[in-house]
Amino acid sequence: MLQGIQRIFAVAGVTSAVQEKAVAASSWRRIVSTTSLLMDKNHLTTEKSPYLLQHASNPVHWYPWGREAFDKAKTTNRLIFLSIGYSTCHWCHVMAHESFENEEVARILNENFVSIKVDREERPDVDKVYMAFMQTISGGVGGWPLSIFLTPNLKPITGGTYFPLHDRNDRLGFITLLKIIAEKWRTNEKEMTDAAESLLNSMRHSMKPKHGMLPSFEKIERMCYNHLKDTFDEQYKGFGPAPKFPNCVYLDFLLCFYCTHANNDAGRNALQMVGETLTAVDRGGIHDHIGKGFHRYSVDSKWHVPHFEKMLYDQAQLLAVYATYHAITGEFIEVIEDIVSYVDSNLTHKCGGFYSAEDADSLSNFSSVQKSEGAYYVWTEKEIDEILSDKPVNGVQGLTYAEIFKTYYDIKSNGNVPQHEDPHNELKSQNVLMVKDLHSVCATKYALSADKLRDVITEAKASLREAQKKRPRPHLDNKIITSWNGLMISGLAKAAITLQNANLLHRTERAVDFIKKHSMIDSYLLHVAYVDADGEIAESDAPIQAYADDYAYLIQGLLDLYEASFDEQLIKLASDLQKQMDYRFWDTAKNSGYYQTVEDPHIIIRFINDQDGAEPSINSVASMNLVRLYGITNDETYKERAQKIFESAAELLDKYPFILTKMISALQKHVHPIKKIIVTGSRSNETTKQMLSLVSKRFDCLRILISLDPEKDSWLQSIDDHLKLLATSTDSPTAYICENFECSAPVVSVKELKDRLDVMK
Repeated sequence: MLQGIQRIFAVAGVTSAVQEKAVAASSWRRIVSTTSLLMDKNHLTTEKSPYLLQHASNPVHWYPWGREAFDKAKTTNRLIFLSIGYSTCHWCHVMAHESFENEEVARILNENFVSIKVDREERPDVDKVYMAFMQTISGGVGGWPLSIFLTPNLKPITGGTYFPLHDRNDRLGFITLLKIIAEKWRTNEKEMTDAAESLLNSMRHSMKPKHGMLPSFEKIERMCYNHLKDTFDEQYKGFGPAPKFPNCVYLDFLLCFYCTHANNDAGRNALQMVGETLTAVDRGGIHDHIGKGFHRYSVDSKWHVPHFEKMLYDQAQLLAVYATYHAITGEFIEVIEDIVSYVDSNLTHKCGGFYSAEDADSLSNFSSVQKSEGAYYVWTEKEIDEILSDKPVNGVQGLTYAEIFKTYYDIKSNGNVPQHEDPHNELKSQNVLMVKDLHSVCATKYALSADKLRDVITEAKASLREAQKKRPRPHLDNKIITSWNGLMISGLAKAAITLQNANLLHRTERAVDFIKKHSMIDSYLLHVAYVDADGEIAESDAPIQAYADDYAYLIQGLLDLYEASFDEQLIKLASDLQKQMDYRFWDTAKNSGYYQTVEDPHIIIRFINDQDGAEPSINSVASMNLVRLYGITNDETYKERAQKIFESAAELLDKYPFILTKMISALQKHVHPIKKIIVTGSRSNETTKQMLSLVSKRFDCLRILISLDPEKDSWLQSIDDHLKLLATSTDSPTAYICENFECSAPVVSVKELKDRLDVMK
C-alpha cells in the first residue's frame, strides 16, 4: 500500500496481519455473527440542515451530533464513525451515492459503529477539531467529505476524506477500511485508545498560543509583500500553482499596501497584481459568464476549469475587493453589478437574508438520473449554434452571433476542457466559457466597433441565459448563516459606497434587519436561520448559538455599512456585539485572542483561529474591528485588546506573515496615526451629503469617517465629549480632519474639503 494508506493504518495501530484477517470474508462473517443486533433507525428526518436531510433516507442509522449519539457509543462501547460534509460538496455526493446508500456498508456501520453525520457549515466547531486532526495525520492534506473514526469519548483514532466503495488502485476501499477498524477495536481496544490519547495531547501542545516580541510593522509588511510578489503567477495571474483560488485576503492586503505606498514602485506593483488577478478571474471560467457570480476555484492554473459550486462567502469577498479596486481605479463596475445581480436572483431570501451556496452538481436534463459536476454551466458547440446561429449581426453579411460568441469564449466542437482537467469525463465535449482574447482583438477581427461587439456579446449571453433557465437547477443550500451574511453586508456596503447607489444601500440595510429579526434572541446572536418548505423562516427547537466568526464578520459588516448610511445605531450595535464577543470568546487566561467557540465538554480542543483561509481568520477580522471601534469611540479598551491579539500572533507574523494578511492590514491601521474625518451638520443638508460622499467613496485604509448630525446622533455624543463639542459648535455643515489627537481648522466648503483630501493622498 502507498504511504498515505500506511499512515492511516499506523495511526490506528493496524498491523498487516490484522489487515489480512479483517479483509478475509470468513473471519468477517464470524465477527458479524457475534454482534449484538440492536434495533435502530436513521435519526436525521427531523433535522433542518439541508445536508443532513440529504442523508435522512440512507440505510445508515445516522445520528446528528449530540448527546443521544454519544450515550449510544458509550453504552455499547462502539467506535464512532463521524462523517462531515456540506450539501453542495461534490465528493460528499459521490461518497454518499457509492457508500452511504449501499446496503452492505450500512449493515457494517449499523452493526459495529455509531454513525454521526455533521454539516460543517452548521457546526464549524466540530469540523475544525477533526479537520485539524486529519491534517495532522496526513501532513496537511484535508478536505470534504471528512471521514473520522472516534473513540466513544470523541477522541479521534484515524480517518481520511473520500474513500471509494471498493479498493481501487492505490486507494483503500471504504468497506475494507470499516472491517479493519472494527476488527482492530474488537481485539486491541486499549492500544487504539492509548494512541488516540497520545495524539490528542500532541495536538493540544502544538496549538498552544506562541507569544513573542512583535516585530516591527515595516518588517512584517515587507515580508508579506515580498512573498506575494514572489508567488505571483506572471503568466496567468493569481498566486501559486493550481488549484487556484482568488485569495481575497491577499488582494485586500495588497490594496492596503498600495494605500501607504502609492508613490513608490512596490505600491504600484501591488495595485497591478490586484488588477491583473481580478481581470483574469473576471475573464476566466471561474466566472459564470451566463448565470453570473463566481465559482469556488479553478482546478487549473489558467482560471479556466472551475470547481463549479458557488459559495456566498466567495461572492461577498470578491464583491468587496472589486468594489475597493473600483474606488481606486474606476474599473470593474460591470463585475460589481454582475455579483450583486447573481446574489439577488439566486441567494436571497424574500426577507433579506442570504442563502449559503449552490451545488456544483446537477442533472444534465430532466430525464437524467445521475447528477454530474458543472452540467448547469457548460455548453456544447451544437447548443450554442442552435441558440445563436439564426441571429445575424446587423450590417455584416453572413456573420452570426454564434460565430462571434464561439470565438470570444473559445468554443470548440469537441469541447475546450483538457482531458487531464476532467478525470471523470463529466465535461467531455463540453465548453467552459472563458474570454479568449482582448475585447479589441475580437472587435478588429470582425470589423466591429468595441461597443457593437459588447452589444452582441450581451445579447448572446441573454439568449443563453434563457436557455440555461430551462435546465435542472443545482441544489440550493438555503441555510442563512450569520457570519457569511456579515461578509455579504460588507461587500454590499462597499459597493453601495463606491457606486453611490441608494438601492444597494437599502439592500444592505434589509440584510441587517433580517439578522436582527431572525438571528438574534434577546440581543444574542444565533449562528444560522433555517428556511422551511414554504420558504418561511423556520423556528428551531434548539437554535445554535453564534460562534466567534458570526460576531466578528457581522461587526465588520455593521462598521462598513455605517460608512454608507451613517446610522449611529449600527455603531452602537457593533459595540454591543463586541462586548458580547469579548465575554463569550476571549481567552481570559492568556489574553491570546478569541476562541472559535464557547466552552463545550463535547469539543475536545478549543481553537484560537490562527490563519486566514477561504475566509479571513476570526482574530484577523476582530483585530480590525477593535482598531476601527477605537478610532470611532476613543475607548482605549478596544486598542489594548487589539494589541493583545497582535502580540499573541507575534511568532507567526515574524515567520509566516502571509498566512495572516488580513491581520497585517489591521496592524497597519493600528500602528499608523489614524486619520479621523468628522463631518458635522444635518444629513438632510446638501452640503453635508456632498462632504460625506466625497470622503466615503475615496479609498483610504487609514481613515475613520464619522458623521455627526446634532439632531440624530445622541449616542455618539454621549460616549465622547469631543464629538459632542464638535456636533454642537456650529449649525453649518463642517468637516474636521483630525490626526494625532489634533484637528484641523474647520472646513466649511466641499471644494476646500476636496483640496485638503487631495493634499493628504
